[in-house]
Amino acid sequence: MNQRIKDIIQNSISVKEQLLADTSLLDRIQRTVDLCIIAFKTDKKVLFCGNGGSAADAQHLAAEFSGRFYKDREPLFSEALHVNTSYLTAVANDYSYDDIYARAIKAKGRKGDVLFGISTSGNSGNILKAMEEAKNRGMITIGFTGESGGKMRDLCDVLLNMPSSDTPRIQESHIMVGHIICELVEEALF
Repeated sequence: MNQRIKDIIQNSISVKEQLLADTSLLDRIQRTVDLCIIAFKTDKKVLFCGNGGSAADAQHLAAEFSGRFYKDREPLFSEALHVNTSYLTAVANDYSYDDIYARAIKAKGRKGDVLFGISTSGNSGNILKAMEEAKNRGMITIGFTGESGGKMRDLCDVLLNMPSSDTPRIQESHIMVGHIICELVEEALF
């Protein structure tokens, strides 16, 4: 049993080592940091959307910006789009689950805002529709996906595709990269 535990940890480390060696991906992470800094400096907001574990990551990262990361500081306008369950269930019931985020973007998204779409496959219908709506509104679209990028690849201004096709390893990398982004944005602004 201990060997299985070690194998899982080693698989996670291997994905992170690949990420560390990918200079293109590291440059895209830095580009994302820069875009978030510009958005916050110009009184824009950073929005997040995802499903399941990716929704939890969306909420976690939004809280790092709107609450705090390392520093006691002013809050930054950041929100996970799924936190209003009455809205979510009404739109899913009255329209379609695929419309939940696109409709929220219509209400909240403005030109220059940033949308992070989080989908390990890159193919979640509601995330794709949100990214399309965000592009239509002149928002900056950042995709957190797995290795292939899926259909989101073509909808992202910046694609942060983790070097794995294994959902748990992708999600572990998403939160690590998300924390890097939060830390560097906070350092730059405060």
